[in-house]
Amino acid sequence: MPENKIQKITVPLLQEKKKRGKKIVALTSYDFPVAKIVDETGIDIILVGDSLGMVVLGYENTIPVNMDDMIHHAKAVVRATKRALVIGDMPYMSFHLSTEKAILNASRFLKEAGAEAVKIEGATEKRLKIVEALREAEIPVMGHIGLTPQSIYNIGRFKVKGKETDEAKKILKDALNLEKAGVFSLILESIPMELARIVTEELNIPTIGIGAGPYCDGQILVFHDLVGFSNGYFPKYVKKYADLYEIITRAIKSYIEDVKEGNFPDDDHSYHIKENKVLEKLIKRKIK
Repeated sequence: MPENKIQKITVPLLQEKKKRGKKIVALTSYDFPVAKIVDETGIDIILVGDSLGMVVLGYENTIPVNMDDMIHHAKAVVRATKRALVIGDMPYMSFHLSTEKAILNASRFLKEAGAEAVKIEGATEKRLKIVEALREAEIPVMGHIGLTPQSIYNIGRFKVKGKETDEAKKILKDALNLEKAGVFSLILESIPMELARIVTEELNIPTIGIGAGPYCDGQILVFHDLVGFSNGYFPKYVKKYADLYEIITRAIKSYIEDVKEGNFPDDDHSYHIKENKVLEKLIKRKIK
């Protein structure tokens, strides 16, 4: 492969990474500038997550996010992406009414936004049939079990899942059922690392962990959490690699001070008239 040739990440490539024991790295992105930076770093997967409802749109949870929101942001991400596999997150009620509606909404990610796969939460019997139908429609599907944020009103609060035996068994069963239904990979969110290790070893498809420990085939974080783009609550599993909130706040405060003190804009940040004749004409016009 030529040195400057970009290798596009595909579903088969991700599955090959698991076979070779190579870690998969994923991040969320919701707009053009961030997606461009993330893609240029060599990330494998960009998930346009419905988490945008909380970190970009300011909602309390992901429930209010709709398909138009997701398509709008997915389009921007796709325009910025050359290498990563872009996955669109199916928002609440986009796949709950019927299989036909689920296929129609999922296809929008591919046809309108240019994404290459979709993600669906849950593993109920109805959800498994939807996965099968999407695969029949040639739409690659990523699964998502453990803590499922779209179930927030059912579970009451965000919490670790699978600590008890029965719940752990159900998560393993759900994972196996989703693999059988045809998902190409599976997000494991907020489950004990020991359980995630068992699930990962049992599956032939890659597992992507978020709060699921080091034994998954890959990891994903919310971009805003990773770079510290807020000063709110961070879950235990988040590692902040930067503190953009502090950096941006300091920059804006410096700007405010410079403007108030008359230090900005200065001579170096202003334009100048180069010909004295032009300046003379302006002065004469002013005098008249």
